[in-house]
Amino acid sequence: MVDQARAARLAQRIKVLVAEALRKRVKDERAEAITLTEVRVTNDLQHATVYYTVLGDAAAAEGAREVLTENHGALRHEVGRQLTIRLVPTLEFVADEVPETAAHLEEVLAQARERDAELARLRENATFAGDADPYRKPDAGPDGDEDTAR
Repeated sequence: MVDQARAARLAQRIKVLVAEALRKRVKDERAEAITLTEVRVTNDLQHATVYYTVLGDAAAAEGAREVLTENHGALRHEVGRQLTIRLVPTLEFVADEVPETAAHLEEVLAQARERDAELARLRENATFAGDADPYRKPDAGPDGDEDTAR
């Protein structure tokens, strides 16, 4: 069984090493828009999944994917050179979709707030369709108290 703390430390170290390798070793301006968000390492420390986001549009995201694919071997070599473990984990790059999901949730919440505000505006001038107290009892007296005699 692998120590979870060791796996977390290794994941953090891989994140730093890949980011430095992208900055120093990869000579492509498309790599400047890449931000590494998280690295997850399997329990056997043999595979690392690197999550990244890209600043820009879909073309920038595609360019970043191409840069990472083209330089996959160089990035793994750089990670292996600086890590002091017996086996270098394989690297898999996955586009992180958390920012897009968060943006979608923000849009949905904004729509809900607008609907709530509209309902509040409609409610301000609203009146009851029938009596104000539809649960009034028929045997209640003029003061609203029930008669005690039944």
